[in-house]
Amino acid sequence: MRRVTLTQFLIEQQRKGLMGADLRLLMEVVARAVKAIAVNVSKGALADVLGEAGSDNVQGEAQKKLDVIANDILIQANEWGGHLAAMASEEVEEIRPIPSDYPRGGFLLLFDPLDGSSNIDVNISVGTIFSVLKCPEGNAVPTEADFMQPGTSQVAAGYSVYGPATQLVLTVGDGVHGFTLDREMGSFIYTHPNMTIPEDTKEYAINASNQRYWEPPVQRYISELQAGKEGPRERDFNMRWVASMVADVHRILTRGGVFMYPMDSKMQAQGGKLRLMYEANPMAMIVEAAGGAATTGRERILSIQPTKLHQRVPVVLGSKNEVERVTRYHNEG
Repeated sequence: MRRVTLTQFLIEQQRKGLMGADLRLLMEVVARAVKAIAVNVSKGALADVLGEAGSDNVQGEAQKKLDVIANDILIQANEWGGHLAAMASEEVEEIRPIPSDYPRGGFLLLFDPLDGSSNIDVNISVGTIFSVLKCPEGNAVPTEADFMQPGTSQVAAGYSVYGPATQLVLTVGDGVHGFTLDREMGSFIYTHPNMTIPEDTKEYAINASNQRYWEPPVQRYISELQAGKEGPRERDFNMRWVASMVADVHRILTRGGVFMYPMDSKMQAQGGKLRLMYEANPMAMIVEAAGGAATTGRERILSIQPTKLHQRVPVVLGSKNEVERVTRYHNEG
């Protein structure tokens, strides 16, 4: 069987008219950054990259050393290639326009450099999430307003998961495709073609420690799942929770499931837990392209018009029929 590399796959996508040369090259640069992050993650304590960085990010969360390292790798890899007009990171308050001494391209890149970083010190899978938008034409220097585009405007999205194997999953709107890093060859190999999410599932992922804060529709839904065969759903469900969004979503892309970080009274003032631009939008694009659904519990995530760079939203995504049920419970009041 012929082994297809990420580069070969992207060139074929370009030949089919699914992406231009600049977007293809941008995807390759992001993939190279992912490989560099994977090296640092895999070394762990050997490279003194575990533990706290001694600083907080814009969200007020304590940064891990690898948060800072991954953020720097993505910025340094992407700022000089000529494909981007600006970048935005979950770890940094303001956008980062491409320096004037580098050529400027037509895309905007947003990323969560190391999702699930609370798991780093205990050697549980973490990952990187990214989103690509087109920069509006006519602006010499991009501003934060240029990033305020709904998720439907994304031209590409993807994530990597650093686990027993390093995997990269991406979409340009035409299906979802997975690649596995061959560490000896240094290449991503096309291993998971046309990933799809089954419409039905028996698995759900939610942080059950927050149950006392959930809204009534979520209380109702989870209680039905927990009732199993004896309850209204008449079948047993299993709960899985990694506390790393990329790991939980990757499981859903692989075998189905529903992932929930719903609105609760603890996070109501902030609008939710997860970030719209860096986490919810790219994951929603991927999940929908794989045949799943993604909502806030009340509305489609990709239809939300952003109002600020670090906006937060509730998230319910995965197998279509379960997501639609949760959304229906919310809209029934």
